[in-house]
Amino acid sequence: MKNLANWPRSTSFWAFTALLCIVLEAVALFYQYKLEYYPCVLCIHVRMLLFALLLMALLALLWRHARYPLFWLAGVFWAKMLERSWQLFATENGWTAGECSMQSGLPDWIPLEQWMPWLFQIHEPCGVTPYLLFNISMAQALLGLSAVILLLMIAAVLAPLFKSKSRY
Repeated sequence: MKNLANWPRSTSFWAFTALLCIVLEAVALFYQYKLEYYPCVLCIHVRMLLFALLLMALLALLWRHARYPLFWLAGVFWAKMLERSWQLFATENGWTAGECSMQSGLPDWIPLEQWMPWLFQIHEPCGVTPYLLFNISMAQALLGLSAVILLLMIAAVLAPLFKSKSRY
């Protein structure tokens, strides 16, 4: 519990977050450019969240005093990642179809799809995501990963409440 309680301020948590975001973005780009699975709007939303989390992690690594507030903000972004992953999974399984368009929904003052089209350009409407290892779809993997990380972050915030009191 002690290690978990130290997560918000630890260098290792932020380094892990940065590395995870880079790996996930690299996997997405590999699937797009090598395997020709083009991203939909929900996939681009996930990429945007990962990019924002990467920037937060880099800022936290550079500025130690910002780590705790950024931990809370990262929790909000992981919660949004969970929601976007759920929408992607639900769309993939035919449970919903309401969130898919060819527009990112970003305001005009932050046109990421124009600044970095190689990363943020929407290519197709939502449908199915490619399969990764062990017959797990990309949507399932993102859903599970974001749920686990969010639960661990919540546990890290609650861990100080359950510290054992020594009786000396």
